[in-house]
Amino acid sequence: MTRPTPAQLVDPAWCEAQYNPRLTVADPAAILARYADWAAQSRARLPFRTIAYGSDPREVLDYVPAPDSRGLIAYIHGGYWRAQHKDDYSWVVDAFHAAGFSVAIITYPLCPQVTVEAIAGCCRRAVARLWQELPVAERSRFLVTGHSAGGYLTAAMFATDWTAFGLPQTPFIGGVSYSGVFDLPPLLATSMNALIRMSPDQARDWSMDRQMPRVQAPFLLTYGADEPGEFHRQSVEQAERWAGTCPPATAAAGCNHFTIVEQLRQPGSPMVTLTTQALLR
Repeated sequence: MTRPTPAQLVDPAWCEAQYNPRLTVADPAAILARYADWAAQSRARLPFRTIAYGSDPREVLDYVPAPDSRGLIAYIHGGYWRAQHKDDYSWVVDAFHAAGFSVAIITYPLCPQVTVEAIAGCCRRAVARLWQELPVAERSRFLVTGHSAGGYLTAAMFATDWTAFGLPQTPFIGGVSYSGVFDLPPLLATSMNALIRMSPDQARDWSMDRQMPRVQAPFLLTYGADEPGEFHRQSVEQAERWAGTCPPATAAAGCNHFTIVEQLRQPGSPMVTLTTQALLR
């Protein structure tokens, strides 16, 4: 892994090339259109139940129970905190549900209406609300996962004092991040920050190197081997910072920023296997 120079980390062109996934794949519009089709098919086929965890229209989650459930996988979507919705990712349910797992997909208000810190608070309330809804068997087999910005939000769930929400300090048994972003200052130089609107102080204070894990459970970090180097660094260094909670980060062979999460739709794929093994350990 090559670490960037300080000059690169404030160079808009370099940061954009590293952190904007739509610049590194062919036809991103077609990818998102495919997601919409898959999601519609999933919602037509499976028993989605929507649960509100707050008063904002986006403070909702979908819960899809499986018969004789083997556990619960909660998924937090990405979009750099300023785009996308749970309904774009309904297809994440497919392979897990077919394997006997219940699934929840969390959505949240977006920047610039709210801040990244506020979005983390939304996800905490969503996890607490979901935990209260779950049958006892699923509470004991509850995994939190997230992609890209959702990987950051998954880490934020590990850095939470859950007793303040009336939950056990470790209310879930683990987590998985797919291509997460944890070190936020490089995003200040990207076009994404036009809507994220982080200040330098906020980017520094909200980065995960300023947080410590409170949940006593394993947190797995993986990234696409075909992604730009900064996505490699983000997961590798986060795993090093939280070495007591995270094993070394792993690269998903042949995956870019989009195909790594698309594997969650494919029964038996490496990402489905990684996730279910984390739940059944």
